[in-house]
Amino acid sequence: MGYPVIFQIEDIYYPALSAVGVPVNLVAIVILSRGKCGLSKCISCYLVGMAAADLLVVITDPILTRVGQIYFRNSFLFITPVCRPIKYLGYAATVVSVWLTVAFTFDRFVAICCENLKTKYCTEKMAAVVIGTVSVLGCLESVPWYFIYQPYLIIDNVPRDCIFKVIFRTSPVWAAFELFHLILTPCVPFFLILLLNVLTVRRILAASRVRRGLWGRSNGENHKDPEMENRKKSIILLFSISGSFILLWVTQVVNNIYRRITDTRYYNSFTDPRYITESTSRILQLLSSCTNTCISVLTQAKFREELKNALKYPLNLIVKLVKS
Repeated sequence: MGYPVIFQIEDIYYPALSAVGVPVNLVAIVILSRGKCGLSKCISCYLVGMAAADLLVVITDPILTRVGQIYFRNSFLFITPVCRPIKYLGYAATVVSVWLTVAFTFDRFVAICCENLKTKYCTEKMAAVVIGTVSVLGCLESVPWYFIYQPYLIIDNVPRDCIFKVIFRTSPVWAAFELFHLILTPCVPFFLILLLNVLTVRRILAASRVRRGLWGRSNGENHKDPEMENRKKSIILLFSISGSFILLWVTQVVNNIYRRITDTRYYNSFTDPRYITESTSRILQLLSSCTNTCISVLTQAKFREELKNALKYPLNLIVKLVKS
């Protein structure tokens, strides 16, 4: 049997994702931190936190794990004392990234649907507290993953690779932890984001009808409501980010539910449709770690302007040096 097609795709996809994921998230962190994108400090704070978490996901999973397996199989990355913390960081970064998306969605839900709570909750200080809390809890929740790996083999007294201990497959305690982890990430966030968006859309539609009627009667039908125009940018950003999350994670959520129902733990071959589905869901899930910056570029004019300025800066610097 030849080299499986899914492996051929991964050999190209993961290096490409790594090459794109690191610079786009770094660019997002730098530009959003400057606070010149026309977004509130609260929104910018969440987006910087999400970009930082996504950057860690890209580093630990596509680069150190996937690309390492393809091109650097015999490197120090696959010594057990090294690959074990990499595995842990990958789990922790994913949990933090997912739940920061939930936190951002909830913040926008409060801003649009809860006027009384908005002034107290939707602040830069509260965003920093939420990001810090989510990061700490995400790291703590993922700690057990560090202890479940053991060496695959020992070469010249050096433990190599990381595989699950046998007890992970036989212990009801570890089975309960795995189920808890899968429910916590990504099942609960997936349905929370879906629910919050439905409630937000319902509120927006109701408010739009009322304000359009009032504004139309007092100012004529051709005038724009400045309040709705101000909300438009954050609403587009919210739905773009949360919609992207839902689309890219839906395969992973459905696959996790299917695996638990059917108790699927092993596959017949690398061409097994169930294995291909799992690999595809992982590919789509990791793509979500690069999409937020692309969404910001496509939906926010000032972000595009800041990105152009950042790209022009090295060229302008070179021109000044040459002239001097």
